[in-house]
Amino acid sequence: MAVTHLGSISFSSSMPSVSCPSLKHPINFNKNKPLIVAAMSDDPVREWILSEGKATQIKGISPIGGGCINRATRYDTDAGSFFVKTNRSIGPSMFEGEALGLNAMYETGSIRVPKPYKVGSLPTGGSYIIMEFIEFGASRGDQSALGRKLAEMHKAAKSEKGFGFHVDNTIGSTPQINTWMSGWVEFFAEHRLGYQLKMAREQYGDPTIYERGQRLARNLGPLFKNVVIEPCLLHGDLWSGNMTYDKNGEPVILDPACYYGHNEAEFGMSWCAGFGGDFYKAYFEVMPEQPGFEERRDLYMLYHYLNHYNLFGSGYRSSAMSIIDDYLRMLNI
Repeated sequence: MAVTHLGSISFSSSMPSVSCPSLKHPINFNKNKPLIVAAMSDDPVREWILSEGKATQIKGISPIGGGCINRATRYDTDAGSFFVKTNRSIGPSMFEGEALGLNAMYETGSIRVPKPYKVGSLPTGGSYIIMEFIEFGASRGDQSALGRKLAEMHKAAKSEKGFGFHVDNTIGSTPQINTWMSGWVEFFAEHRLGYQLKMAREQYGDPTIYERGQRLARNLGPLFKNVVIEPCLLHGDLWSGNMTYDKNGEPVILDPACYYGHNEAEFGMSWCAGFGGDFYKAYFEVMPEQPGFEERRDLYMLYHYLNHYNLFGSGYRSSAMSIIDDYLRMLNI
């Protein structure tokens, strides 16, 4: 068991109902992180709960409905409840990326997120993450509060390193490259659109979407004329399945794919997030709308349509292709 720490997180190393692909492009989350080797428990989740989790008794263990990538479980103890996700086939790097993102959002003190406690390897293979258990209330709540608190997070957390994140992580099960870059347009063109377009070409042999998409990626500049872009902390995968409200009606966001980017990129999953007028009104009161916002909305949706195409198949190709062609006409390229 290898152990390192970020704040109070301890790292130990060792979606929709459709067929989910496995990771095809392994990525190195630990490239800058030294690891210390130690022994591994037969049940590291139980061991942590009964030691660092300060519980003396586990009263119940119950499965919680989740996506197709991980198994979710609730542990009820005499010290409260814990939420645990496990994956039997992927090492701890995926959960380490999630924990770093959760902790970064948690430390802003803005919107509520579950506090991550522990990441590690399972002795039989795979990995786990232990985090705070949040009792949910209604799945739909005050959209004004959601917009305001999300904007407060974007305003509070900026990076001096530029655009990117401390580690690569995943968007669904797709690797998300977060190598730091000083320019947002270049970052988005290379690490977001470019990476997805290359995956589509490799996976489907789709030269059309690759060539047209790359033509767009090389010519994004006019869409950002007179725009001030700061590297804000983003959740990165904000759709209805990753948003809810606690029992007090406060908004909660989950399962991030965090990085520092243009705040407008947070709305890229708006096509299945249900953001309404109250949400945007409250958001822009904290983070004012910038020139050309409407013209860039589809650009940020394109990244997620391409990802869905790569994850779930051809049903998403037409939406991605339509956005690309619309921008090629708009920009006359």
